[in-house]
Amino acid sequence: MAMTVLHKHEHDPVNHPQRLSSCGTPVVGIQLALLDEQGQEVPTGEVGEICVRGPLVMQEYINKPNENAVAFRHGWLYSGDLARRDADGYLYIVDRSKDMVITGGFNVYPREIEDVLATHPAVAAVAVVGAPHEKWGEAVHAVLVWRSGQVAEWGELSEMVRIKKGAVHVPKYFHAVDKLPTTGLGKVDKKAIRLQVQSQN
Repeated sequence: MAMTVLHKHEHDPVNHPQRLSSCGTPVVGIQLALLDEQGQEVPTGEVGEICVRGPLVMQEYINKPNENAVAFRHGWLYSGDLARRDADGYLYIVDRSKDMVITGGFNVYPREIEDVLATHPAVAAVAVVGAPHEKWGEAVHAVLVWRSGQVAEWGELSEMVRIKKGAVHVPKYFHAVDKLPTTGLGKVDKKAIRLQVQSQN
C-alpha cells in the first residue's frame, strides 16, 4: 500500500520547488515515523528509516522468520527506506538502508553521490556502493558508464562530490564499465556490483 502522497495542489515550483523532490506526507490510515535502530524518532532534518503501522500494514512474511525479525521491530514495520522530514512534514527519500555505506564511522548515502556524479555531461549512468576497507571499514566506490565518445578525469569527479557533499562522500575508487548490471525488473543490481567491486579490491 502507498505510505505517502504528494497531492497535485502541493506541486508548487514557484514557492516550494524543493517539494517536487519530496515523496509527500503520510496517507490517511497509517502511522508513519522516521526511526533509528533503537526505535527512537529522529529529529526533524535528520535521516531515519521510514516505519509504519496501522490497518493497511501486512501482518508478516509467511514462513520467513528471519525476514520478519528484520522488518518488524519496536512495534513498527521498518520499510528499508531512509528519509528526512522537513519542518512542514514533507518526506525526502535519501536511500535504501541496505545500500548505506559506513566509512570511518560516517553514514554515507550512495544515492546522494550518484545524484551529483550523474550531473556530469560525460556520465551516462552511475552506481555507488561500499567496498570492504581495512582502515575505514568500508570505502565508497563509484562505477560509471561513459556517454559515447566522452570521458572525465577522476579528479574532476572527486572535486564535484567534495564541493557538493563534503570530503567523506568522495569515492576512494572509481572505475568505468560498458554497462551496469540490472535485475530481472530492470533495476541496477547493487548486489552484483558489490561482488564485482570486492573481487577487484
